[in-house]
Amino acid sequence: MDLLVNIDVPDLASAEAFYTDALGLTVTRRFGRDGAELSGLPVKLYILEKPEGSRGAGEEPRRYARHWTPVHLDIVVDDLDAALTRATAAGATLDAAPRAHVWGRIAVLADPFGNGFCLLQFLGRGYDEIAPTI
Repeated sequence: MDLLVNIDVPDLASAEAFYTDALGLTVTRRFGRDGAELSGLPVKLYILEKPEGSRGAGEEPRRYARHWTPVHLDIVVDDLDAALTRATAAGATLDAAPRAHVWGRIAVLADPFGNGFCLLQFLGRGYDEIAPTI
């Protein structure tokens, strides 16, 4: 089994610039003028140009203002402050100041197209700090 992550965006060129600048990803394939494959994470990201207002799942139109979705990307980084600086310089919006937890630190952001993602820096044993032994 494989996992592919697709991110709809209204403008492919802007999305390529954001994801390569913000996360250091590289474009490894193009699919015509409407799609690109990005590498540099444990899974490939596919950015797909879809016009605002076009139909996504069901009858809900695509919108690119900041929106909530129960599925989002958590990107683990070694240095949260450096990754946050890089992401916001590339156009990400910080939703709230980074928070510290027993397991590490987290920053909640949105890409320029309204898609949420988090930057995580694990500390100590990461999630094992809060996970009971099974």
